[in-house]
Amino acid sequence: MSSKATAVHSAVWDNHISVPNTPAGFTVRTTCPTNPNGVEVMLEQWEAGSAEPPHSHPGDDMTVVIEGKMAVQFFTKTDKGLVEDGAPLILNQGDTGYINAGRIHDAKYLEACKLVYVHDKAFGFVAEG
Repeated sequence: MSSKATAVHSAVWDNHISVPNTPAGFTVRTTCPTNPNGVEVMLEQWEAGSAEPPHSHPGDDMTVVIEGKMAVQFFTKTDKGLVEDGAPLILNQGDTGYINAGRIHDAKYLEACKLVYVHDKAFGFVAEG
């Protein structure tokens, strides 16, 4: 059996919920760190064509693409607003992406995605647009 077929049928991906005030197409199953040196782990699912606006997080993060394909665009804040910083980073099934704390970025889900997202300490989302 392929790893893709296993992931589709794994109970790990059950019990996702929608979260108020998050982008359309996003559902999550999450844990919270139990100590100040912990990490928060989320199992995210995104519908194809959904997207996150430019934002940053207070801690470093790591995303592992279990299924699907996504694009991450980085930005720099200037006195004229946000400016794209380089070409988009494309992450395919099996790829891992790392983003430093405070780094402004967006995300576009080019295919339906299942992600393992790990955030240093408790998760935070700061809108930057």
